[in-house]
Amino acid sequence: MKDPNRKRVSGWIKIVRLALLLMLIGIPVLGAVTESARAAETPPTGGHVYVIPVKQTVESGLLSFLERVMKEAEEAKASLIVLDIDTPGGRLKSAEDIGKLIRESTVPTVAFVSGKAASAGAYLALNANDIAMAPGTTIGAAMIVDEEGNAVENPKYVSFWSAEMESAAGLNGRNPAIAIKMVDPNAEIELKEIGEKIGKGQILSLSADKALKVGYADTVAKSVTEVIAWKGLSERTVVELKPSLAERVSEFVTSPGIATLLLIIGIAGIVIELLVPGFGAPGITGLIAFGLYFFGQSIAGFAGMEAIVLFIIGIILLVLEMFVPSFGILGILGTAGVITGITMGAYDTGNALRSLGIASLVALAVVIIFAYIFRKKGIWNRFILSEQLTAEKGYVPQVSRDKWVGQEGQTLSMLRPSGLAEFDGQRLDVITSGEFVEKGKSVQVISVDGTRILVKEI
Repeated sequence: MKDPNRKRVSGWIKIVRLALLLMLIGIPVLGAVTESARAAETPPTGGHVYVIPVKQTVESGLLSFLERVMKEAEEAKASLIVLDIDTPGGRLKSAEDIGKLIRESTVPTVAFVSGKAASAGAYLALNANDIAMAPGTTIGAAMIVDEEGNAVENPKYVSFWSAEMESAAGLNGRNPAIAIKMVDPNAEIELKEIGEKIGKGQILSLSADKALKVGYADTVAKSVTEVIAWKGLSERTVVELKPSLAERVSEFVTSPGIATLLLIIGIAGIVIELLVPGFGAPGITGLIAFGLYFFGQSIAGFAGMEAIVLFIIGIILLVLEMFVPSFGILGILGTAGVITGITMGAYDTGNALRSLGIASLVALAVVIIFAYIFRKKGIWNRFILSEQLTAEKGYVPQVSRDKWVGQEGQTLSMLRPSGLAEFDGQRLDVITSGEFVEKGKSVQVISVDGTRILVKEI
């Protein structure tokens, strides 16, 4: 008899899974609604000063935020944009896009270095119309490093980034050799303004005072208020813009490490749920991970409806592959759909593919471990006959007949060469070696082979 409680629990699990799948489908809609709500906000009247914080790693999430708020400042016909910079740097591709956004702004910009403008942060500052620095702050140290912080010495990359920094410095007549020395440790430079010579093996970083002397800062100011006063706009209303909650979540989940972790959890969770069904938790966790991944990419403006739809179609095809014979066609199409959806919804296709590859390998190891631990519950058991005919289940095994060997009895029918004989009051099917034996004759059991009892006349 089936347990009704178990049936109800199974029903609830299915409902939860369906709800999570609908949530995953609704992610781009939520992102679109969020963007529409932000666009519908009435911007302040023209002439205001917009203060925009740049106090996070230079990643795709920061680009999305700056695109929104700088567009808002332009539409409001702002008098000035102050970029309050305090960042250790970040991804070069994001820095390039943000730099382009800053230098193409129709509103005058001032980069106020309130902490440090290192690496990509220095590049952002150089793209602004003016640079102001707070006492004790620094700008520079723009050498290319990998994800582990080790210097990248590839001449191709160093040359490219040196040219980018040089070009940004030249926008406002700053010494390009200084920008190059911030990137290339093999370059040499003599700064006569401060009486220093920086040789090979060193990367240039300037304090606020030194930056002012060599022309890499236009003023030293203690606060944003002083910067605004320096620009002669003290009487203007100051509008401070901050990332929304959705943008902060997007910033977190779109960072390379977190995005890869979400893909690992998503892939492992879904595959484990397909291979070892009945748990619910792995599948739910996987859907939540994928949901967060696409939510972040959607809010950042990278994942559109087409990416989500392709991903969901891919998942459905992979599920069908488990139950519908297709000679692998559904599996191939499903895998292609999942990969395309994930990469289309990412800021950079190359990084997305690399993250997906790493995530797949780690997820595979997790799935193998999980499948081994719960191997008795795997989907493969559906194709294996594991039912046992045991006595506990009412199946009685064949009783051994070896006890009849040597015993004598009497035939109850003619043996031709098989028939019936009686031994110790029990009727048995017997057989001779080929000879016929008349009814009523005495016979003796000479051997037993399973149910075959061999007799001979005596």
